[in-house]
Amino acid sequence: MHAHAHTPRTPEAERSRRWFMNKSLLVGGAAAVAAMTGCSASSSDSAGSSSSPAASGPPDGMPSGGPGGGGGMGPGATEVKYADFTGVTTDGKIVEDLYSVHSTDVSTDATVKAAQAFLDGLTAKERKATVFEVDADEWLAWSNVDGYEREGARMGDLTEKQRELGYALLGAALSADGLTQTRNIMKLNAFLGDYSGGGRETLTEGAYFFTVMGTPSTTKPWGFQYEGHHVAINYFVLGDQVVMTPTFMGSEPTSATYDGEKIVTFRTETKAGLTLLRSLTSAQHAEVISSTAEKSGDDMQAGAGKDNAELAYQGLAGSELTAAQRDKLLDLVRVYVGYMDDGHAGVKMAEVEKHLDDTYFSWLGGTGDTSAFYYRVHSPVVLIEYDAQSPLAYGTGSGATPSSGGAPAGGGMGGPGGEPTQQHIHTIVRTPNGNDYGVDLLRLHLENDH
Repeated sequence: MHAHAHTPRTPEAERSRRWFMNKSLLVGGAAAVAAMTGCSASSSDSAGSSSSPAASGPPDGMPSGGPGGGGGMGPGATEVKYADFTGVTTDGKIVEDLYSVHSTDVSTDATVKAAQAFLDGLTAKERKATVFEVDADEWLAWSNVDGYEREGARMGDLTEKQRELGYALLGAALSADGLTQTRNIMKLNAFLGDYSGGGRETLTEGAYFFTVMGTPSTTKPWGFQYEGHHVAINYFVLGDQVVMTPTFMGSEPTSATYDGEKIVTFRTETKAGLTLLRSLTSAQHAEVISSTAEKSGDDMQAGAGKDNAELAYQGLAGSELTAAQRDKLLDLVRVYVGYMDDGHAGVKMAEVEKHLDDTYFSWLGGTGDTSAFYYRVHSPVVLIEYDAQSPLAYGTGSGATPSSGGAPAGGGMGGPGGEPTQQHIHTIVRTPNGNDYGVDLLRLHLENDH
């Protein structure tokens, strides 16, 4: 539903928390089932609804992003609607009063100007297809899979100048590391297309899309989304406050040589997790590493289509860590939070540190440098998942190490049944208890300022 097609909600509805909380969490479960079976889930979309998953995979029989667990919406899956959004919780109940509308003293002017310039560079037709209302369902309609049908301005269809304006927007909103990570994921997506010989419309650097929600402003709420295969960046802005979640980043492969450039991704995320784990005592290990569950090909719990996931705390709490271990936990979180612009990353880290006692760390799988493992960092205000997954489209041999750029160790194809490897990694960062996409900030803004 584009901006011109939306029906404004009544002020009474705007002020009601039930607007955000009035339905069950069944959509997420249906999405997972539909993705695994390949069948279309029932949907209450109107005829004018926004993006929907493709009914079939990408061209040439290429895999379409995963087996349909928490890692990405597969064909036929459906997303939670904005009006039904509650966010990730431990038990279905939102912890109140975690977020507030306030000044951070960190300017968003550069991002606002870059977004305005990007929109001004589009044609009228392109702009109409790209701009949505600030509370649009389009926020939640992102997916990890390559064959997903997306709305907005497609990078590969833009002129070079328009693309430069798009990258300038990403450069203003992200840190230098965040922009490098995003570009490297795009390059490795193109590498995968060259490697496999398939998915020419989707396995390319051009198959990434911008949508803008609302009107870029230094005072009024707005935001943008940048997404495609293995990237989904949701960036909400209210004054000088920023919420950059959900942010999904992944890659298959995670290292390769593309166009003469050696690219390696997720090494920092991998090392920071291992560094924290290896700082723990044997007794702490017993609390962190699951003794009952085994690593599977897809262990992510809060990926695309899982906006209302219920996820209980697991593992070891920050209150049980030494000062040195707490520093390593913060270092781990900082890797992910640090993909947003430096000033707002600092604001977010202060928020994370405030809840450090109630921040839980858990682990699944091996503990070696090249092992396939899953870890989770989870607090009232941040959720991070890292998941080494089964190979879907890269490599069939065994014996190569993840750093070699060759076929993944022990791999083989075949989705969740294949042996997971560090050559296929998914990560996600979320803001639990209702503030993904800045939903809670928008609610507070509407209640208090309008």
